[in-house]
Formats: sequence, C-alpha cells, structure tokens
Amino acid sequence: MKNTLKFIGSLFRQKKESSLQTKILKATNGIKTIPLTVQIADTPKKRDKGLMFVEQLPENKGMLFVFSGETYGGFWMKNTFIPLSIAFLDSDGKILKILDMMPCKEDFCPTYDPELTYHYALEVNLGWFEKNQLKEGHFIKF
Repeated sequence: MKNTLKFIGSLFRQKKESSLQTKILKATNGIKTIPLTVQIADTPKKRDKGLMFVEQLPENKGMLFVFSGETYGGFWMKNTFIPLSIAFLDSDGKILKILDMMPCKEDFCPTYDPELTYHYALEVNLGWFEKNQLKEGHFIKF
C-alpha cells in the first residue's frame, strides 16, 4: 500500500513539474548572442497565469508567451511580485517593442499594451534587454 501511494504521488508530481515546457532561446543584437532559458506559456490557462506569484526570476530566465497566430492587446501584472520587461515579437522573433512592467497586488492593475500586433511575448527581469544591449529590431532565435 505504501509503495502504491508513493507511485501515485510521483505521477502527480511529474505532471505538475512538466506542466510548463522549458526551452533555450538565443537573443542576438548582431554582435553578441545571449542564451535565455524560458518556460513556454502556450495555452490560455498558462498564459493567464504567466509569472503570477513568482518571487524571484534567476538571471537569463524568463517566460515565452506563444500565440497560435498574430494577436494584439496588453499584459497586466496582477499578483506578479517582481518587476519585468516584456518584448513583443513577430513570427520571426524580431523584437517589435519592449515595455517595462511593475508588480501589482491591487484589484485594479494597469495594462501594458504595445499597441501593435505580435506573435510572441517574452518576459524577463526588469532591465534585462537594456543590460544585454537588445532593442527593437534585434532578434530572439527559437
């Protein structure tokens, strides 16, 4: 019985741990390339949760929001505890716009809208793009 419970428990842990796929991306400004490990948010449920309740994000880690096609609209920071920078990318990984976003624990949180259509959004620690000399027109390679 004890072994059966351990087995059942391990199944649930594996499902929880594997719920977000991890991938290594390469951010490039044409001169240098920076590896970036991201969790993939590719379903509405995963995108809705995003980095909510995360208390720290290690350097060169982030979250890539994947949409099935071009989309528009903004992101908000409800229940997000750390400041983030977000890059909105086209289908080729070209950075279209970068915005800085502040944590929000209130009922009403501002929306950070790039005011353009995009295919992906990449969230990292606040200032990561600037620190790595990445700006609009540079690329994130998948």
